[in-house]
Amino acid sequence: MNEQTNPDIAPDEDEQPSPQASPTGETELQAVEALEPAPIDIEHVKRVLEAALLSASEPLTVQQLRRLFGGEVASDNIRKVLDELKDEWSARSIELTAVASGWRFRVKPEYQKFLDRISSEKPPRYSRAVLETLAIVAYRQPVTRGDIEDVRGVAVSPPTLKALEERGWIEVVGHRETPGRPAIFATTKKFLDDLNLRSLEELPPLDELQSALAAAPESLVAAPPPAPEQQPLIDEPTPPESTEPETHAG
Repeated sequence: MNEQTNPDIAPDEDEQPSPQASPTGETELQAVEALEPAPIDIEHVKRVLEAALLSASEPLTVQQLRRLFGGEVASDNIRKVLDELKDEWSARSIELTAVASGWRFRVKPEYQKFLDRISSEKPPRYSRAVLETLAIVAYRQPVTRGDIEDVRGVAVSPPTLKALEERGWIEVVGHRETPGRPAIFATTKKFLDDLNLRSLEELPPLDELQSALAAAPESLVAAPPPAPEQQPLIDEPTPPESTEPETHAG
């Protein structure tokens, strides 16, 4: 028998099959290397993310940021670069933060008061009724108007809930299956964004909620212009009308 037909003779283990050339002249190894993704330029990715976030008017999600690179940069890499970018900006007056709706740059609260001095708009003021209603929805959600009234001990005027809905802080998330099917309210992502929070678990203690709202940038929490017929948010007692006949000097 010769070597080709004798089973007792094993082929040389050091011998490797030579790579087969493709019709275009490329070897299989070259074809595999061509399919491998190019290395990521982290610094370039960081600068693109920085530009996008600084120019965005709303928070951007990781998925939105991936589209900047045509999906070629993985979500984990995007998050890693965002964390590095956050560290780079940590010592500046503007910071990169993660909120419920995504990532954004914002002025640090300790510097916002200086910007307020040159703003043409005055910081919004919140009535006691609005703050109490918002706090009840935030800490006890989901709730109905009746639930809010049970906690406050007084009636909740429709303009109070309407103001919070128009500001984008609360929304109707369903209806309770009871007589009348009252609307069920809960807070929104915008509410968390304005407080610079990622989830409800990060809500501050109740007594700190008002100061947290006061520290939010005006551009985020400015109230919409009141409608011509809008009622005041605080129900004030109306003085009784006089029953005496009017007298005129003659």
